[in-house]
Amino acid sequence: MAETDDLTIVDMEASVEHMGRGTVRYADLLLVLAEPYYRALETVGRMAPLAQDLGIGRVAIVANKVRTPRDEEAIRRYCAERNLDVMAVLPFDDAVLAADQAGIPILDHTPDAPYVQVVATLEQSLRAAAPGVPAFDPGTVPG
Repeated sequence: MAETDDLTIVDMEASVEHMGRGTVRYADLLLVLAEPYYRALETVGRMAPLAQDLGIGRVAIVANKVRTPRDEEAIRRYCAERNLDVMAVLPFDDAVLAADQAGIPILDHTPDAPYVQVVATLEQSLRAAAPGVPAFDPGTVPG
């Protein structure tokens, strides 16, 4: 963590382009979303070594849009074969789609959705890894 205990979260597109540009070079932790599809997992397989080459101390995987135990197992197996830690498993949740279609943040649309509950647990895990970082306040997010 930086000496200032700043926490910056950047949502980047699913490609290795930003890795080649070194955009994430100074990150302490890179979370890579992995969906249970072959091409998505192959992107994870390319991104993790690039992150390590940039000197990022920790790369963790967040399984996303997981519908079935088979989906989760596919992601976990792929990651285990590459020595990658699965930090959270986000379920496929129709509430996310409904909120997006309504143009409303999921926290406002369905704050008790299963997806939101897993994100809250992930936030707690990240906070435990970065003491001193203030709690997330969704009211401070621009847009």
